Order: sequence, then structure tokens, then C-alpha cells
Amino acid sequence: MKKYLNYFLILLIVPTIVISSCKKTEDEDPPVKKGTYADLKNYMVAEALDLTDVLVDGWVKPASAVVDLNDFTVPDWYVMDIRSAGDFADGHIKGSVNVELKNVLTAAANAGGKKILVVCKTGQTAGHAVMALRLSGYPDAAVLKFGIAGWNPQFEGPWEGNIGNLADDHPSEWKTDASPAPGTFANPSWESTATEGAAILTERVQLMLDNGFKAISSDDVFGAQSDFQIHNFWAADDYTTFGHFSSAYQLKPISFADDKVKAVDSDETTLIYCYTGQTSSMVTAWLNVVGYDAKSILFGVNRLKYDDLEAAGKPHWHGPENYEYATK
Repeated sequence: MKKYLNYFLILLIVPTIVISSCKKTEDEDPPVKKGTYADLKNYMVAEALDLTDVLVDGWVKPASAVVDLNDFTVPDWYVMDIRSAGDFADGHIKGSVNVELKNVLTAAANAGGKKILVVCKTGQTAGHAVMALRLSGYPDAAVLKFGIAGWNPQFEGPWEGNIGNLADDHPSEWKTDASPAPGTFANPSWESTATEGAAILTERVQLMLDNGFKAISSDDVFGAQSDFQIHNFWAADDYTTFGHFSSAYQLKPISFADDKVKAVDSDETTLIYCYTGQTSSMVTAWLNVVGYDAKSILFGVNRLKYDDLEAAGKPHWHGPENYEYATK
């Protein structure tokens, strides 16, 4: 009798367990899909937003190319000045508007169809803003070359105080040998709350802007090169002619194409430098958007080998124009 009772209890319990298990499985929420680097890469390639697509001629404009000499305005452009409110009040281009870096995409809606010109102190921070704009539907956005420092001698201090030949003081850390072959590293690993390519890009671009200008002084690189992965964004000839940080790789172009971007180590802080720090700001911004921890070396080789760049006619600080500016 006891044996039959046990069978009876088993017959009652087993279906209950099965039903409960099925119900639990059916009630569970499906895993939430999140956007990844691969999703963003595929979208950016399809939309021609690779670095080689957006870092093209026209992204930087000298003051002489945009000014109206009759009244010293910039009539064909919507001019955003991303310096502090105090600096803006001390002097700015007539007709320009003061905008925080993090708000450039919102402010772009006020451009009224005009191309957008971004002004900062030296033309470096503006590179982050312009990259954000070019990735967000404003392909003609441009940096004012050398920033407000190139507009009038009143503002030249930041550039005049940062040109030099600092590399000469560190001969053991500045070399002219050929670049070693770059390595190949894993893709950046991150997740987005968005799932569609356009929305992922919007989120990543705003995150880059919110994080502010990513830069480092070359003074802080000497003696600490092993703390970083360093890339010289030049052609190979200039890399050996003018020299380079001893641990730096020559890496140009950086691109999704042929996985050239995989030469950037996603697990390290990567430093990018160029002639003036303006191009490297654009490159750094793009790398940050796609998920790398990258910083631009301020003032580029203008701070490290200025005399050699000037003598060779390479991009270098050559002083300001003398254009009028407003204080109201």
C-alpha cells in the first residue's frame, strides 16, 4: 500500500514541477540587445564615415580664407566659439556665438543652412567639435586654423608660448630610425543602449563631447613613453626626417579599411601627434567615438622641432593676422 501511495505522490508532483518550470521560462524577459563596436563600424563604413572619409581637404580654414575684409565678419559661415564665456567676452569674431563643446550639436540646429566654422584658442579643441559635426550630418564643418590666436595678435599667446625645440633636450627619447611594424590588437569592447547604427553613433559622439577635449602635453610624455602607445600621424618620410618619439609608430592612414585601425591598442591609452595638434585632435576625437582611449599631443611637433618644421615649410605657427574683433 505504501508503495502505491509513493507512486501516486510522484504522479502529482512531477507535472507540477514541469508546469512551474515551463511557466518560469516563458515569463523570463528575453536578453536585451545592445549595440557594439561591430554594429557601429558596419554603419560608419556604409555611411562613408570612416576616418579617411571625414578627414579630407577643407576641414581646416585659415582666417584669410573666410574673413570679409570690409567689416571683419565671416559672412558665409555660422561661427561657433567654444572658448569659455570669459574668453569670449574679452574678444571674439564679430557675429560668432559662444557655445560649450558639449553643446555643439544642439547649437548646429541654429546654423540656418550655413556651413559651420568652429573657433577655439589654438585650433586644437575645435578639432573635437568639428569631428562631432562631420559625423553628425555637417560634412562641411571646419576648424578655424590656429584658432582665435590666428585672428589677431591680442590672442596669440597660447601659440607663441608653446612653440619650441623641446625634443633637443631629450636626445635619448627622440629618434630618426624607421618605424617598427605595428601590431594587431582586439577591437574595443563596449555596449550601447542603442541598437541601430545611427542611434549608436549619436550616443557615442555625444559621449565624446561630454568627456571633453582629450589631450596631453609633450612635456608629460618624455620620461613616460612606456605608459602609452604612441602613433605619429605622418607620412613615413617625415617620420624619419624630423624624428619621432622613440617608441612611436608611424601610422597613417588610420582606417576601418583593411583593419588598419587595429594597429591601435584598445587596452592602452593611445597618444596621437601631428605637426600642430590640429589634425591629431580630429583623429583622437574619431578614435574616442569608436571606442579607443586616445589623447592628442598638444601643439604637435611645433613644440618639439619647430625650427626644423619652419625651415622645411611644413605646417607651423606663423603668427596671427591683424583682424578686428568684437567685445560685445
